[in-house]
Amino acid sequence: MSQPSPEVYEQGKGMDAHNQVMRGIRAEKDKHYDPHEPTRVWLDEDNTPDGVVRSLTIILNTGGCRWARAGGCTMCGYVAESVEGGSVAHDALMDQIDVCLEHEAENAAEPADLIKIYTSGSFLDEREVGAETRQAIADTFADRDRIVVESLPDFVDRETIADFTDVGLSTDVAIGLETATDRVRHDCVNKYFDFADFEAACAESRAADRAADGVDAGVKAYLLLKPPFLSESEAIDDMVSSVRRCAAVDGCHTVSINPTNVQRYTMVDELFFQGGYRPPWLWSVAAVLEATTDVDAIVVSDPVGHGSDRGPHNCGECDDRVQKAIKDFDRRQDPSVFEQVRCECETTWDYVVDAETSYGMPLSR
Repeated sequence: MSQPSPEVYEQGKGMDAHNQVMRGIRAEKDKHYDPHEPTRVWLDEDNTPDGVVRSLTIILNTGGCRWARAGGCTMCGYVAESVEGGSVAHDALMDQIDVCLEHEAENAAEPADLIKIYTSGSFLDEREVGAETRQAIADTFADRDRIVVESLPDFVDRETIADFTDVGLSTDVAIGLETATDRVRHDCVNKYFDFADFEAACAESRAADRAADGVDAGVKAYLLLKPPFLSESEAIDDMVSSVRRCAAVDGCHTVSINPTNVQRYTMVDELFFQGGYRPPWLWSVAAVLEATTDVDAIVVSDPVGHGSDRGPHNCGECDDRVQKAIKDFDRRQDPSVFEQVRCECETTWDYVVDAETSYGMPLSR
């Protein structure tokens, strides 16, 4: 008797089911974007292997992440901000860079040491940013000290990283790993690759680092605190384990913990609307940072939308204080900053962590 292929059984299940749902949700998008304008640009400070430095963060408006166009991650709505058509021309992307440089000149006394470039997809994917544009951007920022570029592990190789190290830029590849647990990444985040692929990307970065002359190359792992379908305690445990596993990989020097925020045109948004999802507590962010201070890596967090119902939050009274402590920790890596913030809502958080289950959540809003 012939055996049917396993693909038959995956239709409407697993990632296939996630992608079908996500494509339907994303089809609700009705806004369009100018390919000559970046999605966002801002100035800040970041903790790097060189210490705390001034940074210019650029979100380029590209055709969007190819995985997101297939359906994509359950929590990511960034593809909804992408230009229609799947690609943006070289000249338009360089116009976006010019807009960002103008913003920097108008708002900073001097150029930032660190440039961070994101595309809400993969900067190293040549279907999003072509080789010509990548090289032009490297040349544009050759006078800076360090650059961070975002990519899925598929597109990370030593030759591509060399485009930046060859012009004198220390280069970090920011990889949206989300979790070191393959089952959580596949079933909760709907992201297709394995932890082994992340390790392979780190190996490519190490090879680029060895070949670089006078500059360095490394990886910055982006983790996701509390994807859908995990309880608060499960999310905390997964993050602590993930930070430790990432820090143990040679070549990964920084781990960034990103608490989930509810973005439009996502499965998380649908769950949130139906009362089936609550973003993580800021106390949970603090707990993970405190529990991982002994790892051999820089561990940071930048809770987006803190204090709002759709972002990581506590009770509303202490959110700004806890957020300030998290930002202070990012700079100094000193967990004692959390001893200075207290609130009655910690009692509720303690109960949630102890009693909430992934099949009966959330216990509080």
